[in-house]
Amino acid sequence: MMPIGPLEDQIRECFGRVVYTHKTHEKTADRCAETLRRYKLGQIAVSALTASGVVSSIVIDDIWIKLVTALLSLGSLWISSYMKGFDPGATAQKHRDAAANIWPVRESYLSLLTDLRSGSIDAAEAMRRRDALQERLAAIYKAAPQTNGKAYGDAQAALKDREDLTFSDAEIDAFLPASLRKTSA
Repeated sequence: MMPIGPLEDQIRECFGRVVYTHKTHEKTADRCAETLRRYKLGQIAVSALTASGVVSSIVIDDIWIKLVTALLSLGSLWISSYMKGFDPGATAQKHRDAAANIWPVRESYLSLLTDLRSGSIDAAEAMRRRDALQERLAAIYKAAPQTNGKAYGDAQAALKDREDLTFSDAEIDAFLPASLRKTSA
């Protein structure tokens, strides 16, 4: 086994950052999708209450019903206006696209580490591949939307606490034919 040197240390660090960035974009997409869901439900609820208020004000001539209906109508207008300028659904899709673009780079870093550790490539080839991955990643990051601290916290919890995308030998073996398994069943 090749000793761990500064090159491998740097590639491992890059891999770790890519793992976190990928998961952070996924979590940001989840947060945006949840925001969209909440606003759509709010919009439906306020619209239904406004319609009910209009019908009630026709049947019952009460000033309070008319005032509440007018306020609900303003609330509906505010939600619609806000949603016109802010599209969490499109933002969620941009984050999903960024995560999808980062995924192959993440896997390439893992392959690079495997090749470097196994000795199947030399340091010069590892540096060439590392530089190519960094160029690909820079282009992806340039086009990707910004994430936030809350999504990073969600990503950290998923990766550290719930160990998303990590598997035990037994879990991997369940997907493999018997001849490729590490553990005996």
